[in-house]
Amino acid sequence: QVQLVESGGGLVQAGDSLSLSCIVSGGTFSNYLMGWFRQAPGKEREFVATISRGGGTIDYVDSVKGRFTISKDNAKNTVFLRMNSLKPEDTAVYYCAAKDVFRAGVDYDYWGRGTQVTVSS
Repeated sequence: QVQLVESGGGLVQAGDSLSLSCIVSGGTFSNYLMGWFRQAPGKEREFVATISRGGGTIDYVDSVKGRFTISKDNAKNTVFLRMNSLKPEDTAVYYCAAKDVFRAGVDYDYWGRGTQVTVSS
């Protein structure tokens, strides 16, 4: 059973930084494309960032480019999201997700339960 557990959320002020972590267990981490998503109150879940299996391909939603950095440590089965210059509009529940590249389909296969990030103005 594959499990994803996020940590690192919290309450910060605008302009502060925060680092999220997501530990993956029960699966083959090296098979996974990893992503971060977020869902703000009353809004649909949105893509934030993704990183390829080897880490060589990275993408971000435009609203976080230059402020957020996704990275991974394959030896620790962990993906990170470093968030700098946080804004109130970054407030959301942040979810980690894994896509097994050897499974059919385009959707992410596994999801964490999320961690709350709240940015006060």
